[in-house]
Amino acid sequence: MTFFWMFLGFLLLVLGGEFIVRASIAMSLKFNISKVVIGMTVVAFATSLPELLVSLKAAVNGSSSIAINNVIGSNIANIGLVLGLTAIIGNIPVVKSFYRLDWPVMIFFSLMLYLFLYNDNLLSSFEGLLLFSSLIIFLFFVIRYNAVELADDVIDENLNNTSGFKILIWIIFASFSLYYGAEWLVVSAIDLANSIGVSEAVISVTVIAIGTSIPELATSVIAIAKNEKGISIGNLIGSNIFNIGSVLGLTSIIKPIYITDSNILERDIVWMLIFAFLVLVISLFPKKNNITRIKGFLLVFLYSVFILSTYIK
Repeated sequence: MTFFWMFLGFLLLVLGGEFIVRASIAMSLKFNISKVVIGMTVVAFATSLPELLVSLKAAVNGSSSIAINNVIGSNIANIGLVLGLTAIIGNIPVVKSFYRLDWPVMIFFSLMLYLFLYNDNLLSSFEGLLLFSSLIIFLFFVIRYNAVELADDVIDENLNNTSGFKILIWIIFASFSLYYGAEWLVVSAIDLANSIGVSEAVISVTVIAIGTSIPELATSVIAIAKNEKGISIGNLIGSNIFNIGSVLGLTSIIKPIYITDSNILERDIVWMLIFAFLVLVISLFPKKNNITRIKGFLLVFLYSVFILSTYIK
């Protein structure tokens, strides 16, 4: 039954995330908000809601390892698994904004998180406020100067014709799906960890992280299959920035997150930094501005090594 509730939790999070994004875009279009603002605020926060609710629920339940490794594992999976598999299906172009904004900001947030945790094995409310405030400043800069190259296919303008009643139904459905999805996923993850004799940190950085990365993977694969040019490495990097700034930032403001498993600092977050630096290297060498199929295989292989390393120990 544990796997059933975990699967149901994943399913509700995916469905809830999809409908909250649709409702958010539809409302924003009705108020004539620009695509850049919608993409970088409304959509970004809406797509982070599943991770936010899972981390917040875990933190409130006293499962700090799940709260933080949900984000660390998701950031690793976004690059190693999602970017890797997408590149295997079709080459991914690297736009200029990746070098001058996306990657530097992601590294800044990643290193800031590492330093906060390494200092005292704690992500305090004040540190969470710093993370979230930094994210707001980043968003202001992006929107004010249009510093990011946003794909038009991210925003479906057909949602502009959605009725207010339909939007309300979407929000109600999404709210229930996200709440119960997070509840069942966290509880079943704890049960699974106890039943197979591994830590909650291992389950959260692997199983939960892969599950919460399924929407990004599905979107990327479908876009490549349709030969859409909008898919870019910046979309996934932006997700990593939001995971740290909004998910961990807001969660720790509400409930400070304690590091209860030494592997989080000694292994998991180190892997997150390795993938963060690796994505810059493969975007430059040997062929610049292009994530090729061979590079995709390399990312997936290293992600497999990471997964094995968590369970072997």
